[in-house]
Amino acid sequence: MKRIVFTLVWLMAVLAMSAQTIYPKHEVRAVWLTTIGGLDWPHNYSNGGASAERQKEELRQILNKLQKANVNTVLLQTRVRATTIYPSSMEPWDGCLSGHPGQSPGYDALAFAIDECHKRGMELHAWVVTIPVGKWNALGCARLRQRYPKLIMKIGPDGYMNPESEQTGDYLASMCREIVSNYDVDGIHLDYIRYPETWNRKMNVNAGRQHITSIVRKIHRIVKNEKPWVKMSCSPVGKYDDLTRYWSHGWNANTKVCQDAQGWLRDGLMDELFPMMYFKGNNFFPFAIDWAECSYGRIVAPGLGIYMLHPKELNWSLDIVKRELNVVRDYGMGHCYFRSKFFTDNTKGIYDYVSRQHDRYPALIPPMTWAHPTPPQAPTNLRVAGGSISWSAPRTNGRTPYLLYNIYASRTWPVDVDDVRNLVMPRWQKTKAAIDERMYYAVTAIDRFGNESAPVQMDRGTVVQAAQWLKNDGRYLSIPEKPKVSDAQYLVVETLAGNIVATRPYQGTRVDIRQLAEGVYTLRSVNRRNVTHRLGQFIVKR
Repeated sequence: MKRIVFTLVWLMAVLAMSAQTIYPKHEVRAVWLTTIGGLDWPHNYSNGGASAERQKEELRQILNKLQKANVNTVLLQTRVRATTIYPSSMEPWDGCLSGHPGQSPGYDALAFAIDECHKRGMELHAWVVTIPVGKWNALGCARLRQRYPKLIMKIGPDGYMNPESEQTGDYLASMCREIVSNYDVDGIHLDYIRYPETWNRKMNVNAGRQHITSIVRKIHRIVKNEKPWVKMSCSPVGKYDDLTRYWSHGWNANTKVCQDAQGWLRDGLMDELFPMMYFKGNNFFPFAIDWAECSYGRIVAPGLGIYMLHPKELNWSLDIVKRELNVVRDYGMGHCYFRSKFFTDNTKGIYDYVSRQHDRYPALIPPMTWAHPTPPQAPTNLRVAGGSISWSAPRTNGRTPYLLYNIYASRTWPVDVDDVRNLVMPRWQKTKAAIDERMYYAVTAIDRFGNESAPVQMDRGTVVQAAQWLKNDGRYLSIPEKPKVSDAQYLVVETLAGNIVATRPYQGTRVDIRQLAEGVYTLRSVNRRNVTHRLGQFIVKR
C-alpha cells in the first residue's frame, strides 16, 4: 500500500510540472537570509564610514536579485546566538557585522534592512533564534549566564535557554517586544522554538508541549499587543508527526521535540509556518500535504532545502526542487528557500528557473483575514500629469490610516487587477509614481494586514504621452543608434519602480535582454557625468 500511495504522489508531482503554469495573485515567496558567520550576509566587516557603505551595498545587491525573482518575504536573522544585529538594550552585538562580538558596525543593520526591503515591496520578518544561545563561553551566552545563572543549561559545548523555566518565555517575549516596538518589522519569526533533541527531558510529551506552547503564547501576546498586524511565524521540524502510511523516522515536530506547530495555527498563536522540509520523494510530498490540510486557513510556506543542490551537499538535480515547487503551489502553499546565497548564486540554475518561469510575475502576500477581515477604502482622485500618476489616500473616520498601494498597468481598459501579470508596483509606499509608457493604470490600497481595496481606475480618455515602444524578440532589444555627438557610454534598464536591473555598453544596434524577467522596462543612456536620457520603453514577453 505504501508503494501505491507513493506512486500516486509522485505521479501527481510529475503532472503538476507538465501542467500549464498558473501564477497565483497571492503567494508567500520567502528566503532565509542568514547572518551567523556571514553565511549569506555580510561577507565583509564594517567599522563605520566607507566599510559600512560597502556592507550596505552588498545587502542592496542581494535584495535587488531577490526582488528580480519576485521574492516578497525576507526572513532576516536578527537574534543570532544571544546576540543581535541591532543596538539592543538586552543583548550585545553579534560579531558578524563588525568582526568583533560586542562591537557596533557603525550603523543599525536591522533598520537599514527594513527600509531597503520596504523600498522593494518586500516584507521583512525578524528571525529570532530562541532556545540556543551559542558556545558556553561566547559573549552572548556568557553575559546571559551572568544575569540569569539558573536559566541557561549546558549540553556539550553549547548553552540553551531552559524551555521548562517560566523565565525563558518572559525573557524571549521582552526581546520580541524590543524589536516590534522599535522597528517596523512585518513579522517575528521564531527559530528553534522547541526542545533540543539532546535534552534529557524527564516529563512526558504532553507536558513538554505545554512548556513550549507557553513560550509561544507569551511572545504572541506581547507582539500582538504592540502591533496586531505583525505576523507570528516559526520554522518547525519539517515533518509534523508520523502519518498513517508514512513514518517520520523518529524526527518530527510534535512528539520528538514537543513542537505543536499545527495546534499553534489552530489556536491562533501563529499566522504563518515555514516547515523545514529539506527532504525529497516520500519524505517530502505526504508530509507537505499534511501541512496543507492542517493549515486552519493560515499561511504555510514549506522551506525547501535548495542547499542540497550543491555538489558538496547531496548534489540533487534541479528537477527535485521543481517538482516540490509545483506541488506546494498546487496545494495553495507558498515556498521558502534555505538559504539565500544558494538561491542568488543560481545553484544548479534554481534562480534562473524561478525568476524566468515559476515566479515570473509578482505575487501579493495572502491577507490575514483571520485577524482583520475588512479591506480599506479605495484611493481617490487618481490623476495623470507630467509623466507621473498620483492619487489621494482614503480617509477613515476623519483620519488617514497607514496604507500601502498596489499599482497595476495594462494596455487595455479597465485594468484587470485580478491578473497578476498587470501588477507592476506591489506595496508602493508613496501616493505618486513615475510613468513613461502609453498604458492604463489602476491603484488599490492595502492595509498592514494585507487586505486590498477595490481599484481606482485611470480615466479612459486620458492619454499618457510616451515614446514609441522599442522592439525586441524576448532575447535582444533593438536600440536607437547612438548619435555621433553623444558621449553616452552605457545603457541602463529600469523597472517601472525606477530600480536598475541591468546595465549594458552603449554600442551596436541591439542589446542582450535574455536575463530580464517578463515585464515593462524603461531604457536610458548614461554619460561620463552620470547624466541620463530616456530612450524609450519596451515590453519583454516570451
